[in-house]
Amino acid sequence: MDERRLRALLARVRKGEATLDQAVAALKHAPFEQLGDTATIDHHRTLRVGMPEVILAESKTAAQVAAIARRLAARGPLLVTRLSPEKAGPVRRALRGATYDPVSRTLRRGRMDLPARGPVAICCAGTSDIPVCEEAFATLEVMGVAAVRVYDVGVAGIHRLLARRGELDAARAVIVVAGMEGALASVVGGLVGKPVIAVPTSVGYGASLAGLAPLLTMLNSCTPNVAVVNIDNGFGAAFVAGLIARE
Repeated sequence: MDERRLRALLARVRKGEATLDQAVAALKHAPFEQLGDTATIDHHRTLRVGMPEVILAESKTAAQVAAIARRLAARGPLLVTRLSPEKAGPVRRALRGATYDPVSRTLRRGRMDLPARGPVAICCAGTSDIPVCEEAFATLEVMGVAAVRVYDVGVAGIHRLLARRGELDAARAVIVVAGMEGALASVVGGLVGKPVIAVPTSVGYGASLAGLAPLLTMLNSCTPNVAVVNIDNGFGAAFVAGLIARE
């Protein structure tokens, strides 16, 4: 249940259009649900933070993911991240109407219906960074926030970025995804007066240290509108950008 639905329910009770028993029935599973010995599902996360609980499929079995996903999908939009193709088949069979994307390794069904002042631009340095971008795109889709893809515009050919500056200027926030040396976030931050959420990726040769080098570059950015999330964390960047787009 999200805040809008809760307010509508309470308004109906106040007007006499719903009884207290009906309200209790609607809320009786709040705020969480125990699923055996393996999961405690947080049904009030939307009410508190603006998005339903998201399932991180990594290190979970397909059966565990499917069981949790069924319960969450029964109450609202669903997003599963880091879902390998091997696990995706059983989970999809358990959820009619769900869409699986092997590039981002996400599975989603439905989207939130909340007003947003977006769009959010998702910008990446190279084609190798696209899986992380697409995780961000899938997250924004579930949040109901429009997103614009600005891909393969790294600093090695900076004219490509400048040619698409209009799309960055029109965005409410910009997600910048880059591996290697991670310089793109500072460049974008210097071009637009918008919040820039930087995502270092594990793409790069040996000295990039699986994303540590771009992480440090982004953390040391002299561009003050750049904030940084963890390596390959497209979901986290999109969540922050989506909340900004709703303000």
